[in-house]
Amino acid sequence: MGRITKNQKAVAQKYDSSKLYTLAEACEMLKDITYTKFDSTVEITTNLGVDPRKANQMIRGVVTLPHGTGKVVRVLVLCTPDKENEAKEAGADYVGLDEYVEKIKAGWTDVDVIICTPSVMAKVGALGRILGPRGLMPNPKTGTVTMEVGNAVKDVKAGKIDFKVDKTGIIHTGIGKASFTPQQICENATAFLNEVLKLKPQTLKGTYMKGATICTTMSPALKIDVKAFISGSAE
Repeated sequence: MGRITKNQKAVAQKYDSSKLYTLAEACEMLKDITYTKFDSTVEITTNLGVDPRKANQMIRGVVTLPHGTGKVVRVLVLCTPDKENEAKEAGADYVGLDEYVEKIKAGWTDVDVIICTPSVMAKVGALGRILGPRGLMPNPKTGTVTMEVGNAVKDVKAGKIDFKVDKTGIIHTGIGKASFTPQQICENATAFLNEVLKLKPQTLKGTYMKGATICTTMSPALKIDVKAFISGSAE
């Protein structure tokens, strides 16, 4: 085990690792336990009582965060020439088709989101082995395969994120930056958690959302009182 730093010792005295915090309390406390010199990412993790191996329990969704992600999102739009101006005017960073398909085949993936039109999916589908493991493969369910490329670009730039449960039943995603106010972090987290709750499979038996934590890069994770959050959302 590595040596505990002075900052880690100071942080350890400010929170209780066994306590369940309300979401508002946790978002407020993040400021006190974040000590990085850079603007850390706020990350939220949910533990779901689902079996992702079952098709009806594969939780996947999208949500537009009220205050965005706080990061510059680089967007590539793969489309036919008639859609290029629409994509460029919406703020896409890269627009084209064949040249970018070839670049990706050569190993280029220096983007955060790829959007494409249905008509080019045959070419994009061939890139699945490269894009899939990196979470860059366009998907109609997340709105990244669409004829409305302009709207899709604007949504992503404004803070739209997609998330998916992993094979262990966990969803982990970034929802903002440490420089956000506690209220902004809380509102982003609320939007995300509410969207996850909406996706609860109707046939699921037992507890759906078993737990959730929130943290910033390199900070301890604060346990969220999920029952209190759910009951508050239902009111």
